[in-house]
Amino acid sequence: MANGTVVQKSDVGIIGLATMGANLALNIESKGFTVSVYNRTADRTRLFVEQRARGKNIHAYFSLEDFVKSLDKPRRVILMVKAGEAVDEFSEQLATWLEPGDVIVDGGNSHFMDTERRVKTFGERGIHFMGVGISGGEEGALKGPCIMSGGPPEAEECMRPIFLKIAAKVEGDACYGYMGPGGAGHFVKMVHNGIEYAIMQAIAEVYDIFTTLLGLGAAAISEIFAEWNAGELNSFLLEIASEVLAKVDDETGRPLVELIQDKAGQKGTGKWTSQVAMDLGVPIPTIDAAVSARNVSALKEERVMLSRIVKCSMEEGGVDGSFLKSIARPSLYCTMLTAFAQGMSLISAASRKFGYATSLEEVARIWRGGCIIRARLLEMIRGIYSRKPSLTNLILDGSYAKELSDRHTEWRHFVSTAKVHGIPCPAISSALDYFDSLRRERLPANLIQALRDRFGAHGYERVDKPGTFHTEWRA
Repeated sequence: MANGTVVQKSDVGIIGLATMGANLALNIESKGFTVSVYNRTADRTRLFVEQRARGKNIHAYFSLEDFVKSLDKPRRVILMVKAGEAVDEFSEQLATWLEPGDVIVDGGNSHFMDTERRVKTFGERGIHFMGVGISGGEEGALKGPCIMSGGPPEAEECMRPIFLKIAAKVEGDACYGYMGPGGAGHFVKMVHNGIEYAIMQAIAEVYDIFTTLLGLGAAAISEIFAEWNAGELNSFLLEIASEVLAKVDDETGRPLVELIQDKAGQKGTGKWTSQVAMDLGVPIPTIDAAVSARNVSALKEERVMLSRIVKCSMEEGGVDGSFLKSIARPSLYCTMLTAFAQGMSLISAASRKFGYATSLEEVARIWRGGCIIRARLLEMIRGIYSRKPSLTNLILDGSYAKELSDRHTEWRHFVSTAKVHGIPCPAISSALDYFDSLRRERLPANLIQALRDRFGAHGYERVDKPGTFHTEWRA
């Protein structure tokens, strides 16, 4: 350990020693790199180097000046601090001692437009700023995350040797990729999180329907999810859903999930995904539905009140359990397919809008391992983009569309079953609506255009001749 004295030049420095930062430092050191660490709270730094980092090539510093001086040139600093003001604060302080050619990496969940600003601001000083999405949670940070980098190409070249070594591996292939300049890395990570919202919501909806209509306990649903995870639904989120449902509370002997308050938290990346999609005019209704569902879950007091006031007559009669299980599986799969299609279409649109030139095949490749949304179906998605790199929506590919159309009957039965029994399934039903809307040659937007012209003289186009028209609708 160093206490104001440089022991040796380190390959990289990490600022922020909460769980993610500490685990990332250990991961990097385990791959043969020497690491300098700094945390705003000195006690946390001491605790880390005296316990988890004891005997390793990890050196602690208690001033930013000493921390920067400990790094080999060009200096590489990874910020693992809370998004927002902390990133700006540390970056500005670092800039006091950094030199042109040095690299600052923001490894948190920053908004991509903040990253765009920082890339420009520090670039004017000759300092490279990178926005890097790191997915995989605390376990991924320690054992191998999925890494989505963005920023100046020169900085990416400088950081690549470290990222390639610490990233998760799928059959020896590192789950690391350069997503493009500016805020591209954080944009792709943001969309990753939006897809994550949608898949989690869909899994929760299946759990709710099984619990409410079939009376299945958590353990039984855990077994069903484990069985499904061996097939086309194979994914990290379904795997851990099975684990979570199997967990028994030591105190009460009940399934722990049943003791957890039904109010879902969020840190903002799902909301950002919806906001950006609205700005770009890209429909992502399943992700939007998942964000809204979390907002509704937070209204616990109102929900309790309405559950006592509002009584609706629902369809009576038992539900065939075997049939419901048989239609739930393809419905969840179709929702996952749709969520990925929406997310990829958003990345495609943003890549064109912001000049990122993000390779969607590369996105699918690195998402296969390390990240929270890793799933077997990403191999199929990667193959589609390898054949059609400019595809704007996965559902436009015949093989992908067939995966949905082959299962649409079961999907409809599942949604209708939930609806007639008064059980919300916003993610699964919005995914079906999205699919149905895309496959319709004609939608009722003609009436919307007529109404807009009637009250606001906005004009409309005709199907039988070119041009823009306006009508005096009042007789």
